Amino acid sequence: MPVAAFCPRVNAVKPLLAVLLPLLLLLLSPTLAAEPVRVTGVRVTPAPDKTRLVLALSAKVTPQIFLLAGPDRLVIDLADARLAARLPKPAGGDPNLSGLRSGVREGDDLRIVLDLKRPVGIKSYAVAAAAAQGPRLVVDLIPAAGSKNDADARADTDTVTAAAVAAAAEALNASTPPSAQPPPRTKARARGRAARTLVVAIDAGHGGADPGAIGPHGTREKDITLAIARRLAALVAKEPGMRAVLIRNSDTFVPLRGRIRKARKHNADLFVSIHADAFDSPRARGSSVFTLSRRGASSEAAKWLADKENSADRVGGVDLGEHDDQLATVMLDMVQNAAQERSVKAAGAVLSNLSRLGATHNQGVQKAGFVVLKSPDIPSILVETAFISNPGEEARLRSGAQQQRLAAAILAGIKQYFHHYREQTAAQPLSADAQSGNGAGDG
Repeated sequence: MPVAAFCPRVNAVKPLLAVLLPLLLLLLSPTLAAEPVRVTGVRVTPAPDKTRLVLALSAKVTPQIFLLAGPDRLVIDLADARLAARLPKPAGGDPNLSGLRSGVREGDDLRIVLDLKRPVGIKSYAVAAAAAQGPRLVVDLIPAAGSKNDADARADTDTVTAAAVAAAAEALNASTPPSAQPPPRTKARARGRAARTLVVAIDAGHGGADPGAIGPHGTREKDITLAIARRLAALVAKEPGMRAVLIRNSDTFVPLRGRIRKARKHNADLFVSIHADAFDSPRARGSSVFTLSRRGASSEAAKWLADKENSADRVGGVDLGEHDDQLATVMLDMVQNAAQERSVKAAGAVLSNLSRLGATHNQGVQKAGFVVLKSPDIPSILVETAFISNPGEEARLRSGAQQQRLAAAILAGIKQYFHHYREQTAAQPLSADAQSGNGAGDG
């Protein structure tokens, strides 16, 4: 007698398997996985007052857009995206743009690099899908105030020779103490990296005599920022391998540069300044995350270089006073570029998590010259949690539950950022992270 005769359940299950197995295979099919966003078109339009770049997209994205110097270039990072169109060649008379290139980072992310003829400012915004047209990302390149034409700009930078760059890199490497220089990679080395405590400096905006913005029902920004900062610090303290430093833990006034000094004193790996936005219109709403603008970085670099003879501060592990002006300029630029790129990565991660709580005020990371973001060697971001001038958002900001949600979202972004830079952050100072190259993967 067949074995199946003693196992009636086997016969009963066979028809069910015949139906479920194809469905299971269909569910596991990679074609059902979330498809990457496709850049289906790239258009560049030069004009006397700006150059406009338009990216046509298959779906909405949250871009990370930032500027780099030495040479000047604009970087657009799109997470989980693919380029499905040709990059155009800029018009010969374009005053701002000399070329476009692309590359893949982290295996899944698309990076588009715009090589610039001169320093520019940027303005970006998203255009929602309409009719048969998908969403678009618009980026305007606006000449920076006081920028010169391309020939003059090249003449200004010709004095920074390849030898100076090489000397700067050598000095930066030499500045790394022997204990921090990377030995051969071993399992023990990896465990040592994982054990390093990462320091997050948390700055509650305003305080003391400075109340910050005041909501329509009398809520003071300084009180909200301190409450969220304390909640964030408590969450950070629970994370293995992380430590929080509160720039202020009471209703006291701390000068802006004093906040930077405290973060540097504690060797912070990341500086997070918490604020609540305000606007004339009570309808403005949503979160924003800022990093330092290129103009702000340039002015800060000039300040550090001007003060280098009288300062004992070390930037990226280097005492600028020990080097001549040209070498110090190149070294500081390398350190700043590394910090700026990390700042944008951290800001993008935090903004992405805040967007899950509700609408964001801006599309992508924003840039401004806030003083608290001007540490040249600490990645720094400023979080505008919501609009305290909006009655609805003011009420939510007063809620302990909402404050906790905001703190948790910021922490999630911080953890993503540290995970991204886990080895670099734990192994060596920012100065050793500066790289050069022509590929789009390096910006």
